[in-house]
Amino acid sequence: MSTASLTVEKIHADVAELLGCDPAELSPETDLTDLGLDSMRIMGLVEQWRGAGADTLEFADLAEQPNLGHWTKLLAGNAA
Repeated sequence: MSTASLTVEKIHADVAELLGCDPAELSPETDLTDLGLDSMRIMGLVEQWRGAGADTLEFADLAEQPNLGHWTKLLAGNAA
């Protein structure tokens, strides 16, 4: 599912912006729901990232494992 426009930096920046924090505050192991990420925000990210080329991305892909390392691997093809 990896897409050229979804880089590790872009994914981190999008999540950090949504959570109102600095990307440096997020680690690959961080449970994003612990930081306030809810299902509505996850759906927003799904739509945003589909628009960036992740055409097959589904809500469950992100919701089942809400940590940045998993999302980065899924979307950018590498964990960071």
